[in-house]
This record gives sequence, C-alpha cells and structure tokens, in this order.
Amino acid sequence: MNRYYLESQIRSVGIAYILFFLVGGHYAYLNKWGYQILFWITLGGIGIWWLIDLFNLSKYVQRHNSYIFEDLARLDRIERGGDDFPHLEELKPLRSENYIRGDDQYV
Repeated sequence: MNRYYLESQIRSVGIAYILFFLVGGHYAYLNKWGYQILFWITLGGIGIWWLIDLFNLSKYVQRHNSYIFEDLARLDRIERGGDDFPHLEELKPLRSENYIRGDDQYV
C-alpha cells in the first residue's frame, strides 16, 4: 500500500463528532457505509443507537486508526529492510506447540 494513501485515511475524533451532530454521518466518515445507511433508515435506532454512539464514537475512530497505524508500521519495517527481531517469528510455533502439550520446558 501507499504510505500517503494510508495517512490520508487517518480520521479525527473531532470531525467525527461534528458529522455525528450535524448529519449523523459518522459511519460514512469511517467508511462503514452499511452501518451508515442502516443508521439513517432507523433514525439512529430511534435514538437508542444514537445515544450509544454518542459515548462510543471516539472508540470507533481509535479502532479505525489502529488498523491504519499497524499497516504504516508494517510499511516502515519493510522499508527498513525487515523486522528488528526476525528470530521471534521462528520461536512462536515452538512456544505454542509446547503450550498446547503442557510442557514447561522450551526446545
């Protein structure tokens, strides 16, 4: 993915609340058009969904941004030439295998 595209997808909590109060367009701002159309059709869940979103909107924006930040971090690792700790990926299967078997000692 392109770094500039990912950075353009980062969303602001303030703008999300402005859209929420003006037109109820906070889900469209987060690229969740299915939820947005349902929100409009049900008139914000007859106020109940609207009230829930009033308190959870910042969490929705943070979750949306966290996926983007993970992709940006992945791009940084690729641009640097790989992971700083490549041997950790090799140890994960061994550790999970021993955990499943119940062994306390790792190979």
